[in-house]
Amino acid sequence: MKLLILTQAVDTNDSVLGFFHRWIEEFAKHAEAVTVICLKEGVHSLPSNVRVFSLGKEKGRASRMQYAVRFWKLIWRERHNYDAVFVHMNVEYVILGAPLWRLLGKKVGLWYLHKSVTLRLRTAVFFANYVFTGTKQSLRLNTPKLNIMGQGIDVHTFSSLGRQLPVIFTVLFVGRLSPIKGVETLIDAAALLHRKGMQLRVEIIGGAETPDQAAYEQKLKEQVKKNKLEEVVTFVGPVKNNELPARLAKASVFVNTSRTGSLDKAGIEPMAVGLPVISCNDSYAAIVGPYGLFYKEGDSVQLSGMLERLAHNPSEAERIGLALQKEAREHHNLANLVPAIMQVLSGQK
Repeated sequence: MKLLILTQAVDTNDSVLGFFHRWIEEFAKHAEAVTVICLKEGVHSLPSNVRVFSLGKEKGRASRMQYAVRFWKLIWRERHNYDAVFVHMNVEYVILGAPLWRLLGKKVGLWYLHKSVTLRLRTAVFFANYVFTGTKQSLRLNTPKLNIMGQGIDVHTFSSLGRQLPVIFTVLFVGRLSPIKGVETLIDAAALLHRKGMQLRVEIIGGAETPDQAAYEQKLKEQVKKNKLEEVVTFVGPVKNNELPARLAKASVFVNTSRTGSLDKAGIEPMAVGLPVISCNDSYAAIVGPYGLFYKEGDSVQLSGMLERLAHNPSEAERIGLALQKEAREHHNLANLVPAIMQVLSGQK
């Protein structure tokens, strides 16, 4: 089968979307040919059966209509080079391409993870033939088109480094610095532990991409200063996707403070490394709850207690990390996810 993939960016250096390069590589193993249309093209090295076309954002911003016209031209020009379509997260691509794809008889699959159910999502689901998501909580829309697949993590890369336990208990957060991420709860928990005399480090990996996010980042930095945590909390900034496994391997625990309600890869990747994960995200309740690592959203006291417990019980932390690593390997392995998606798109499942 020949496949068309729609995604935001093809760029190994992108701190947020760089992971998708590995997805394309994996799809290339199971497809005769892969055509990729992205909004922005950057650094990539892909198999010979993959071709990448950009809508041109890397050359400077254009109007939505200009992007749409480029998109329509490409999906029409390449119509003989794909049998099915896989859209990653961007519901707009499904809505824009649906009339032509229906006319041409192309099956369309949408991958989507977020708790918000918008009119655009409902419209895209209506037009799509198949919908893929990580867990039941990751797409909260009842539809017979839904396929619950688990996350797609390059488990081998994240698990092959081996843990390198730091001398000082190190807490890691990875994600966009957006209010929905709830990072202030982690900083409050760190302040509680610091006042108790506990030695720890908190590394916040990620950056702001919008004015609202920049304002939130500044608010977090002011919170750190107010609590005199400058020697405890470090704002690392964005990190390239291929550099993230090494950073995870050197941490003690990962905290997912996100309130997105979806099973995001940011929490599964540390599991693949073998890190214990603490979360308030209800999509993680069934995964980390049995280990007493699911806390109430915004409850810094409860979170600080969990961190303290792991810091004082390294053997327990290691045992939990290994159990979560097994969970990632068995249920969220990219090498298993892609063939399953291809099977659905080809009508074999």
